[in-house]
Amino acid sequence: MKLVITPRSAKSRKFPITLDLVGSPADVRVEDVQNAIATKYPQLYVDRQRLTVEKTALEAGKTLSDYGLKDGDSVTFKDLGPQISWRTVFLIEYGGPLVIHPLVYYLPKLFYGESFEHSWMQTVAYWMVMLHFLKREYETVFVHRFSHGTMPFRNVFKNSAHYHLLSGVNLAYWVYGPWNAEGAKLAERSDALVYGCIALYIFAELSNFHTHVTLRNLRPPGTKIRKIPRGYGFQWVSCPNYFFETLSWLAVSVLTMSWSAHLFFIVAVGQMYIWAVKKHKGYRKEFSDYPRGRKAMFPLVA
Repeated sequence: MKLVITPRSAKSRKFPITLDLVGSPADVRVEDVQNAIATKYPQLYVDRQRLTVEKTALEAGKTLSDYGLKDGDSVTFKDLGPQISWRTVFLIEYGGPLVIHPLVYYLPKLFYGESFEHSWMQTVAYWMVMLHFLKREYETVFVHRFSHGTMPFRNVFKNSAHYHLLSGVNLAYWVYGPWNAEGAKLAERSDALVYGCIALYIFAELSNFHTHVTLRNLRPPGTKIRKIPRGYGFQWVSCPNYFFETLSWLAVSVLTMSWSAHLFFIVAVGQMYIWAVKKHKGYRKEFSDYPRGRKAMFPLVA
């Protein structure tokens, strides 16, 4: 069959083109079309393509007949631009704080113009942040399975700003400064407060890791299968991983009593709640038997 590929932009020099595809519309899959385009223009690899019919995106695994396409019909092509894998994006995002925090913590003279001994509060906060992001890097490499393989490369800078600036530069500079150093009044914390924050942090991080493993086990390797998540945490909310991460950053915020930690906590929790509501609505729309009692992110609340 013949399929006409028309450009979304009138400025395109490569399109329109006509593809000669083997088989009927019921035989030709969307990925066959994408591979044919990539063969003709290697720089337009599959992850870089978006094909639509009357604003409906064509999905891999479906045939052209699923969209009512016939011999001689046309689809619209959009170039999504250079892509980068989500795994690489996560490694870059979480890698920022892992570089920034040690620099500020171990080189105070470079950033504050003086040397000083860090307080117990600063040391505990430092290791909380470092262990959190080391765990996230480990999960990125060994735990997470991504439903989407890539994203536009230009977005990596926007995505990384949240981690590199807010939880990196902002948090490190204001928490590890001389005003919180050993002997400073602002650094005074009771043993009960410090150990309480440590206990909450450990509980939250282990619980967060457990929910990530649960989500991983829902999707067999190499598939995009979606199931209703169940088990620890999921009996309360759709996104317990976000809820437990909230508790982790709450521990850091309470321990440091720093406006910079409070700012990051508010922004991070707000963003996670937006994601949680979106995923919660997606689950309820996709699964007719989705548990009605679950909230999006906060047990019994929202």
